[in-house]
Amino acid sequence: MGFRPVHFEIHADDVTRAVEFYREALGWSFEDWSEYAGVPYFGATTGDDAMGINGAIMARRTPGGGAGAPVNGAVLTVGADDFDAVAERIIAAGGAVALPKHALPGMAWQGYFLDTEGNVFGVHQPDMNAK
Repeated sequence: MGFRPVHFEIHADDVTRAVEFYREALGWSFEDWSEYAGVPYFGATTGDDAMGINGAIMARRTPGGGAGAPVNGAVLTVGADDFDAVAERIIAAGGAVALPKHALPGMAWQGYFLDTEGNVFGVHQPDMNAK
């Protein structure tokens, strides 16, 4: 079984400014999901067709690299039916926990990992009973 990307996150110093940028530049629409995430977090719908994925813009939790930094990017998140089983596979393959599994209350389980190159990616298990 493969794990497909189901969501992306763009981290921003100024979430409102970033939302407006993507709304104006790319025509994305947004919904405030901050109550689920516990930080400013706006879900992004990137289009109406089945191609592509949707994501979010969220408050940056640590200082960004800024212009000229080697990486200023978005976080790829993959969907999972069993978060814990996927986490075990990631660790066994040489990955590491970046941010432990946590509940997005009433929505899902979410956590972040580092790959063998130090890149961060997320794992998302939908679960309406997450608390």
